[in-house]
Amino acid sequence: MPLIRFYVQEGRTPEATRTLLDSAHEVVADVFGVPRRDRYQIVTEHKPGQMILEDTGLGFERDPSEQILVQVFTSPRAQDAKLAFYDKLAAKLQDVCGLDPKNLMISIFENTQADWSFGFGRAQYVTGELG
Repeated sequence: MPLIRFYVQEGRTPEATRTLLDSAHEVVADVFGVPRRDRYQIVTEHKPGQMILEDTGLGFERDPSEQILVQVFTSPRAQDAKLAFYDKLAAKLQDVCGLDPKNLMISIFENTQADWSFGFGRAQYVTGELG
């Protein structure tokens, strides 16, 4: 049930955006083992100059028109799963979308099952509606 937010520069075609989302979901399902219909994704487009993603002193330059920030909100995941996710997402987006991995920044935020309501004003993990 990860909720994934994609922050991108405006200008991608609907088809390119869908390819980005489909590719990311494939990695989420494979690495985190979530069901294929457990898909929650939001894209926010920004005008040039509204996203600044610097290199944190690592010595590389991102292409401002291609940079993407991915935020993943999820239940706790093992460190090895997170590392696999970073690696596989970068490889998949490079292979399928042509995204240079230097232009991809990923951040994972963990929360608990009580932090999710999938509808009807209930926390389905807590109520037992989801296992």
